[in-house]
Amino acid sequence: MSIPTIRWSLKKLAKRGGINANVYLHRFRHTYACQLLDNGAPLEFIQGMLGHEKASTTQIYAQLRGERRRELYRRYF
Repeated sequence: MSIPTIRWSLKKLAKRGGINANVYLHRFRHTYACQLLDNGAPLEFIQGMLGHEKASTTQIYAQLRGERRRELYRRYF
């Protein structure tokens, strides 16, 4: 399945489910990383799961913890 086909399918499923938010693939990736982090997964593990070459890329998720992350989540989701 190509990436454009996955995007199209995801948007179609969201529309069918009555989801009015802008649904896109990166949102799932971000949510996955935050869930791993919130459940105690080490950054090195998350880095490997996301395929980041640099640890600094993965550390962005560690900076968005706690109340600030919840606030941003409420605002954009």
